[in-house]
Amino acid sequence: MRMGGEPLLRSSLPHPLFKRGKVRDLYDLGDSLLIVSTDRVSAFDVTLPTGIPGKGEALNRLSVHWFERTGGVFPNHYVEQVDDRTMRALKAERIDVEWVVRGHLYGSAWREYREGRRVMGGVELPNGLRLAEGLPEAILTPTTKAETGHDVEITRVQAVGRLVTAGEWRTLEEASFRLFEFYRRECRSRGLILPDFKLEFGRRGGDLLQIDEPPTHDSARLWAERYYRVGEQQEGHALDKEFLREYLRRTGFTGDGEPPRLPPLVVEEVSKRCVGAYEVLTGRRRIEELRLRTVDRLMAEIERL
Repeated sequence: MRMGGEPLLRSSLPHPLFKRGKVRDLYDLGDSLLIVSTDRVSAFDVTLPTGIPGKGEALNRLSVHWFERTGGVFPNHYVEQVDDRTMRALKAERIDVEWVVRGHLYGSAWREYREGRRVMGGVELPNGLRLAEGLPEAILTPTTKAETGHDVEITRVQAVGRLVTAGEWRTLEEASFRLFEFYRRECRSRGLILPDFKLEFGRRGGDLLQIDEPPTHDSARLWAERYYRVGEQQEGHALDKEFLREYLRRTGFTGDGEPPRLPPLVVEEVSKRCVGAYEVLTGRRRIEELRLRTVDRLMAEIERL
């Protein structure tokens, strides 16, 4: 399936603008929102100046695919797909908590574990775990949902009474684990591992809804089961944004200063992963068909240019 053309960095629709996020533009329809997935890409909480062909369409289509299949697991805000990059969703009051569920030790959790932390999400982890290793049980490590800057980890005690009620916390904690198990089974059936993901929820009247996006290239890690090795970095055969983050780290950018423009080879590889996540998770292609470059190979090719 071909997606792409000239990247769309900024949409313009004849409706009141509700919000422009890092990647999505939201338009106000009164009781609902039009959500346009642009081809913008962000890393380290910064939107980069280079667009990624096919990214917005892939994110939108994959979100539609997930929302249509998880309404019975937990209600969500999806109403209908409007076009390849746009959906209509119910308007809801966002709960300012990002619900992060982890099934493997990676990213910031691995860095903290390596430095000696053993209790995460109220669960005591055993000694001796290695990078990318599966956890004895999935854990919830929620954070604040910041408009700017970095999100900060938040506990149940800190959140209840300020951001949610005790009942809402129990409901959404349970929903997060149920959705994680659903998504993890679906990923496994496509040859992928879902090591972690983040969710958002909102209130609409007396109801709680899943909002924003389900697991995509931007919001979850997606590892190729065939190439998974405990103790190793997984970016070489992953369909998530960690590949882009690792490239940026190697070039010296971690969020401070002027964001760099991405070279064509990097754009090609990120696009391949964005579109690939949609195609693999919906059964259209196998991950082996994508011919992904590792970060090492990418850097070597760029140096030869």
